[in-house]
Order: sequence, then C-alpha cells, then structure tokens
Amino acid sequence: MKFLNEMREGSRIQDVYLCKHKQLAVTRNGKNYENVILQDRTGTMDAKIWEPNSEGIGDFEELDYIYVVGTVSSYNGSLQASLKQVRKATETEYIPADYLPVTKKNTKMLYSKLWTYVESVQNPYLHQLLVSFFKEDKEFVRSFAQHSAAKTVHHSFVGGLLEHTVAVTNMADFMASQYPAINRDLLITTALLHDIGKTRELSLFPTNEYTDDGQMLGHITIGAEMVHDHCAKIEGFPELLETEVKHCILAHHGEYEFGSPKKPALIEAMALNLCDNADAKIETLTEVLENGNVDEKWMGFNRFFDSNIRRTDEK
Repeated sequence: MKFLNEMREGSRIQDVYLCKHKQLAVTRNGKNYENVILQDRTGTMDAKIWEPNSEGIGDFEELDYIYVVGTVSSYNGSLQASLKQVRKATETEYIPADYLPVTKKNTKMLYSKLWTYVESVQNPYLHQLLVSFFKEDKEFVRSFAQHSAAKTVHHSFVGGLLEHTVAVTNMADFMASQYPAINRDLLITTALLHDIGKTRELSLFPTNEYTDDGQMLGHITIGAEMVHDHCAKIEGFPELLETEVKHCILAHHGEYEFGSPKKPALIEAMALNLCDNADAKIETLTEVLENGNVDEKWMGFNRFFDSNIRRTDEK
C-alpha cells in the first residue's frame, strides 16, 4: 500500500483508502462534483470527483473503504487528488489498522506513566479526584485512551490525548521541581485533567469530528463541568480547591483569542498554559516535518506558526 504521506505532486494514486467525508458540491458554472476526504493511518488528503456520474465512479458512502484511481496535484499549497475511478472495496482488499492514525508510542507504558503521576499526588482530595477519573470511571478510561487530542493541528490520532497529556504532565513535573512557589499537587492534577473535555468534544475515530457539545461548549467548558461533577461525589471536597482546579482548566489556553474563557490568575494556571502550549507547538512542528518532502529544506509558509518552516541542517 502507498500511504498518503508518501504522495507527491504528480503521483498516481491507486489503492484503497477510507472515505472520511463525502459531500456533493457545485462549481461556479453550475456543474456538480463531489468533495471527498481520503484517510489512512498517516493522515488525510482532499480529493475531488469532477465527473461523479461517469462510468468509472461507483456507489459508496462516507466511512466506506474505497478503491480509487487518480492523480495528485498541488492546490493552494496542499496536495489534492483528482479521482477518475472509485468503487467500494471488498473486505479482502484492506486491513482496518492501516487506516487509523495511531500513536507511535506504547499506550500501556504511557498509561503506566500517567498512573505514576496520579499516585504521586499527596493531597487526599486531589488524589481521589484523579482516581475517580483514571481508575473508577471505566468508560472514561476507555475513551481517554483511544481519543485524539485534536481534530487537526496536533496529536490528531488514536492515543493522541493520552500521549499529549503525559507529555504536558512531564513538563509540569519539571516546572514544579524548579519553582518552589508552584503547588505541585495542583499543577500535576490539572495537567492530567486539562484536556479531559476532549473525550466529549470529539467523537472517536474513524470520524474524529466535533460532537454537538463540542461545537456548542468546547472541551475547556466541558472539562470544567466534568471536574465539578466528580468533585460533587467526593465527600468534603473543599470548595476553593475545586475552584482552583477548574480555573486552571478554564485558563489553560492562556489568552481569550485562543479560546480561553479566563486568563491565568494562579501560578499553576500559568505554568499549565506554558506546558500545554509547548507540547502542542513542538508536536505540530514535528508532524509538519514528518509529512513534508524529505528532500526539501524549506517546508513552506505555515499558517499556524505564521512563518516559513525549515528543516534543521544535519550535522
């Protein structure tokens, strides 16, 4: 199989891919065509079927595995496939695992590391809050381990939420060791919980799309609500401590323009924002470099960073 990240401008595309999205559209001239998003475990690619009623285009639906034939070109700086032939694939033509992007890291080891952090929290209320999520709530544990950390941009793969959470907590642990003013228990707790709302903001793969709650509330608000619900079940949970946990979650994007309902008012909230932002940006850059042409130094202008990205010289 030729994976999508191996495609280049001028490549011939001829294999089975997951149809993540399918939508009928109309050109400016009133001609019907179809927008399709192809997916495999390396990512997605936009595709067009300019002649949807032609003989080579068979019937298929969203989330079907489809065999496609076409060519790859560049449009507005991104690769796009023009499909001449499409048909629904048979079960013998594909292996489902090839079509779901998955973390490259060992998820059992990641969860073991996460649990080590849970056990390190000394405050009895914060410890019980973490246990209520990461041990006692079996449905949450299953969803958390399988979720992505985003629809696009960074950690957009199965296990991405777990990988991102552990990375952020690793940084938080280091920050707490360097700055005595930081309440380590509060920072570690909120680092572990900062993105739990994504388990309800996004659906699981293969769709990985925003839910109704995700569209109308967003993961930050959802996460604060989830913390409130769990705190309510822990007898005697201090009201101010709950507020501090929720504040860190509500402020972890740092700025209003980045979707943060609050700006950090606590040192732990500021530290969490820095850790979250650092991991998100470094992972995004990592994915840009991995998915780009390995023979080119300059990767082109990236809107997320508002900069032209270049590979580091090998030494």
